[in-house]
Amino acid sequence: MIVETLRVFATVAEQSNFSRAAELMNLSQPGVSLHIRNLENEFGTKLMHRSPKHVKLTAAGEILYGHAKQILSLYEEARQEIRLLQDEVTGTLKIGASFTIGEYLLPRLLAGYIREYPKVDVQVTIGNTEEIVRAIVANDLDLGLVEGEVAQAELEAVSFQKDELVLIVSPDHALRAFRTVTPDQLQRHVWIVRERGSGTRAVCDRFFADAGMALGKHFVFNSTQGVKEAVAAGLGVAILSRLTIQKELLSGELCEIGIEGYRFERDFVLLQKQDHTTTMARKMLVHHVLTK
Repeated sequence: MIVETLRVFATVAEQSNFSRAAELMNLSQPGVSLHIRNLENEFGTKLMHRSPKHVKLTAAGEILYGHAKQILSLYEEARQEIRLLQDEVTGTLKIGASFTIGEYLLPRLLAGYIREYPKVDVQVTIGNTEEIVRAIVANDLDLGLVEGEVAQAELEAVSFQKDELVLIVSPDHALRAFRTVTPDQLQRHVWIVRERGSGTRAVCDRFFADAGMALGKHFVFNSTQGVKEAVAAGLGVAILSRLTIQKELLSGELCEIGIEGYRFERDFVLLQKQDHTTTMARKMLVHHVLTK
């Protein structure tokens, strides 16, 4: 390792003697000589004037000694910072979340985590499930919180919460007269859906396929809030996470209707790469998410 060789070189320069340097570093004198010889071969020049009694640096050796001390200092500083990351809850965490989790669940989770570990710098990215998965695979994010199944061999996924999705309509929609409806009744209505790549859209698409429904006239929105606003405005019907519509259901702005023979439930999952580096900050966040 080059750091070890530089450490030997610096010790010899400071002791002006191979034997004393060997003793201090618990190495044999031939071992010390080999390190110095390798450095001289690397730089193609003599670094030390040797005599039976002492060692003196050449001009090239003086230059290398100054830089070697800087390198060794930076190396030790990096080593200490990495050890601190592993032993203390500090550092930076890059978290990704799908829209449903990122907008309606993550803020509460992070608030509790940051209160407990204020030294951690948390950076949040919100996108649809596919975008978050790609970012984790590319090492742009440390971990992600998304909904539904994720089929990526290099990722480990742990479920941390169940999520129920329901059919919603506006208070004055024609279907509001029914407590439950059939897929045939829904076929005739306009749908408000999320974009492809969204976990919520995946649930809708599976329902359409299972019920033998063709998605006719529809509007696509790339946010849950957009879908809610469109349904409330009477543009159509939608399936959304109950987590995202609690306030609107209580206020009467949106109404829930059952679908005969169907109940939609999925997992919220925490994603990490299989070969991820463990720090205390990451470890404590995972623990916080899985135990809340």
